[in-house]
Amino acid sequence: MISTNNKNMCKVTTSINITNQIDLTLAERGFIPEEQIRSITLNDMLVDTGATRLCLPKNIILELELPLQRKADVKIATGVEKVRLFKMLNLSTEGR
Repeated sequence: MISTNNKNMCKVTTSINITNQIDLTLAERGFIPEEQIRSITLNDMLVDTGATRLCLPKNIILELELPLQRKADVKIATGVEKVRLFKMLNLSTEGR
């Protein structure tokens, strides 16, 4: 959804579904039932069209039990911060 705040700026929002990729694979191979796939839908999420990574709150990472990939230094507006990068998630929006 695109909404306009004024003549020069607009805001893009969408719903996203984040799923534990390990659970998806286990369910596809018949090791766990589909009901055990850990997944969460977040509605009305603000889209940063220039972003290259997705930032998630700690509680969602814990709920989905995403495995840690590595730690990295990232540049943000206030300087360089050390962050943790997680892996094995499936992200979908608008049916894609």
